[in-house]
Amino acid sequence: MGTAVGDERRRGRDETEEERADRKWGELIQEVRVAQTGVQILFGFLLTVVFTPRYASLGETEHAIYLVTVVLGACATGALIGPVSLHRLVSGRRVKPEAVTWASRMTFTGLVLLLATMTSALLLILRVATHDAYVPYLVTAVVAWYLLFWFGIPMWTRHRYTSR
Repeated sequence: MGTAVGDERRRGRDETEEERADRKWGELIQEVRVAQTGVQILFGFLLTVVFTPRYASLGETEHAIYLVTVVLGACATGALIGPVSLHRLVSGRRVKPEAVTWASRMTFTGLVLLLATMTSALLLILRVATHDAYVPYLVTAVVAWYLLFWFGIPMWTRHRYTSR
């Protein structure tokens, strides 16, 4: 039922370093699966654009934005697939805590590159679709939205609720 007076609530898990690494690895892989799917669909779509009739009629600026977007998409894909390769290459070597740290860094890098890819793709699409002066403002607003939900709220939550 209740706790006795003077008892403190225990926080955290009672797990070994290896158990913690196993749990963190499982959580990380689930996160990577979500991001990988999105970036791979976006990258696949981007690869087809160059083969459309409309591509030839784009201006130099749009071609440059497209090339930057494709390269960013390729880099994001590589960073988000990196944890899988890392796991395969170090599996059974008793370095799971270190592998989790590196995989986490790769995933964060992939998310930053995904943000850049989506920003660049949005800029290209809106420039081609509208040619209006408000495109930079729309792109800036969407990037601010991504930054808020991908980094701002998570960092605020981390700061606000992390026990010391």
